[in-house]
Amino acid sequence: MAKVQSLNVSKEKGVKKTPVDSVELVTDFGIKDDAHAGKWHRQVSLLAVESIQKMKDKGLNVDSGDFAENITTEGADLLSLAVGDTVTVGGVELTISQLGKLCHHRCAVYYAAGDCVMPREGIFGVVRNDGKVAVGDDVTVTRKKGLTVCVITLSDKGSKGERTDETGPAVVKLLEDKLDVCFTRTELMADEQKGLEEALKYMCDLQKFDLVVTNGSTGVSPRDIAPDATLNVIERRLPGFEEAMRMESFKKTNRALISRAVAGVRGNTLIINVPGSPRGAVENLEVVVDAIPHCIEKLQGSQADCAQ
Repeated sequence: MAKVQSLNVSKEKGVKKTPVDSVELVTDFGIKDDAHAGKWHRQVSLLAVESIQKMKDKGLNVDSGDFAENITTEGADLLSLAVGDTVTVGGVELTISQLGKLCHHRCAVYYAAGDCVMPREGIFGVVRNDGKVAVGDDVTVTRKKGLTVCVITLSDKGSKGERTDETGPAVVKLLEDKLDVCFTRTELMADEQKGLEEALKYMCDLQKFDLVVTNGSTGVSPRDIAPDATLNVIERRLPGFEEAMRMESFKKTNRALISRAVAGVRGNTLIINVPGSPRGAVENLEVVVDAIPHCIEKLQGSQADCAQ
């Protein structure tokens, strides 16, 4: 049986975490009094003691907590987990929200060994229920049931804090109302083609989301780049989605003809562009939402007959 090998917290970011015997977890927040807790997708970090041993084998004098993980596990195959899977620790459920991390600044471990295991093998989760976790508690894993969704809002003003994003939340609400969604991640970024291309590759190739929906930047203005970025990363295009969305929008406004929104697939991920207005985004998605689950099932290898 997998166990909690160590628990570690810090009240400030950028400082070494302190080992503790137990922690209190708060729903959709993280560990009480830990600096990294908050209303975001990386509320709690986990790392296996087996991963730490790899660094010890390189001659480093490191131990649990030295990689800034909150929960160190023993006997759990964390490397096999996917976004959307559930790790239950002492009765508290954590939905896995991110695999690995991008380190913008090299840590002391990296400089000592020329490598660090946390960016590759650490995982992050969001807390689903209140509870207390102690060293020695059991750790169990449940595979995901439902779709994982990433919603990316493209807005120069929004990324600068000059405009409140209303479209992203509207898209999330529609998808969670209409589909069986087990985890949703949201991102807000500027209308930059290279940045969006990298984000799409990251969400599809590394995080392996089932569905990525971008909103905004679909027209013909100089800063409208969503279709161009999407075309550069998809492997197969789905014109049926595009045609259906534009056809339905055209019933309401002839400006729908200006939309260059693209739909396609990369790996096992379905990518859909929708307009930047909350109403337009919802109206577009309502047209295709019922086809999304079957599309993803076929994309990921289902042998079920397509006939209804």
